[in-house]
Amino acid sequence: MFYWLMKRVFVGPLLHLVYRPWIRGEQNIPSQGAAILASNHLAVIDSFFLPLMLDRELVFIGKQEYFSGRGVKGRLTAGFMRGVGTIPVDRGGGKASEAALRTGLRRLEEGDLFGIYPEGTRSPDGRLYRGKTGVARLALESGAPVIPVAMIGTNVAQPLGRTIPKIMRIGMVVGEPLDFSRYKGMENDRFILRSVTDEIMYAIMSLSGQEYVDVYAATQKARIAAGVADAQPADTEPRTAAPGGRPAPDVQVPVPPKDEGEPSVG
Repeated sequence: MFYWLMKRVFVGPLLHLVYRPWIRGEQNIPSQGAAILASNHLAVIDSFFLPLMLDRELVFIGKQEYFSGRGVKGRLTAGFMRGVGTIPVDRGGGKASEAALRTGLRRLEEGDLFGIYPEGTRSPDGRLYRGKTGVARLALESGAPVIPVAMIGTNVAQPLGRTIPKIMRIGMVVGEPLDFSRYKGMENDRFILRSVTDEIMYAIMSLSGQEYVDVYAATQKARIAAGVADAQPADTEPRTAAPGGRPAPDVQVPVPPKDEGEPSVG
């Protein structure tokens, strides 16, 4: 109930009015049945705008810190995240991360939509980073299709460190579903998991037009924090233009529609 009140009555109408969000490819999201929405992750507001534009309820996993903040701001954030169904995940890995993925799997088994950011954390610089294989495990264990999504402009509206996003149009592009049923029963094969993850990340890259960096975003953030200003992969790491060593797709970053009559839902 809280989810729909926030979307339809309190927060949703205001976001529509102020940011005029746009979406392309929403017809690729099934009207019923389980599906995994795998998105790039540019800003905190990704988790607000994508669900806003869909007719169906979409639940993401979110970092544990969103639920453990102190003070008024921390309590409000935690309450909002719980209200919209966000599933807390300990990004340190191990049993805590496994529990979050199991929660997502149960949601898929119930025929619902589940959102995940394969990069594991927000991009530090707007580029697309190496995907973690949790999304592949979910896809193979659940049998649900993976729908790639590209968020557009959220990093410009809300760069790291900014709380209130600046006013500008926010967009998203939804790709065609990816079917990995050919790998059924192979969810414990790490090479298959990496291959599936790279295919998903390539699809996201093909929608977003982002430059790809073949390291984990968390690793890159640690390098930046340590003073590595150029934010490039280490010289000892292989360079690749796109996930899985593929050539980079010839795609430009999508732009907002010129025609205000372009349909949007939500």
